[in-house]
Amino acid sequence: MIKWSYHLGCVLLLVVSACSEGTYSDLEEFVNKSGEGLRGKVDPLPEIKSFAQFNYEAFNIPDPFSARKNNQSKRHGALQPDLKRSKEALENFPLENLAMVGTLQRNKQIFALVRAPDNTVYRVKAGNYLGQNFGLITGISETEIKLKEIIQDSANDWTERRGALMLQAQGQK
Repeated sequence: MIKWSYHLGCVLLLVVSACSEGTYSDLEEFVNKSGEGLRGKVDPLPEIKSFAQFNYEAFNIPDPFSARKNNQSKRHGALQPDLKRSKEALENFPLENLAMVGTLQRNKQIFALVRAPDNTVYRVKAGNYLGQNFGLITGISETEIKLKEIIQDSANDWTERRGALMLQAQGQK
């Protein structure tokens, strides 16, 4: 067995060495010719423009992302809703669910008609409250109800927010 493997190894060595002899001139010529026109072209770098230096000098300006407090909220307790008064019917609904549907005038007193989400229409006047944020009606015109809401900010201070409830066109909800 060892004798046969020795002879087989010699034969394989001769076969492999027979394949390695020869010139590869045709292969070398093909590689040289095919690579001649493949030189890459790189555009030159653009000229770098110089910019004027900018000095940031707004260090004393308040940060627009920090929580701001208005003058009323700085005086702790100066602005607070009256928690002891009894709530009116329209204070049970969020302001965005209420709709002004018209106005009435008796003598010189102007009233607004407000539709609640349950389709009940209420008559309100200046001095009444509506919405869940202690919204006091400050004025009524033919097209809107002006109100002043008292809300808590992120620092748990009470702040005043002005808003309006606009007259809804017929068919809008």
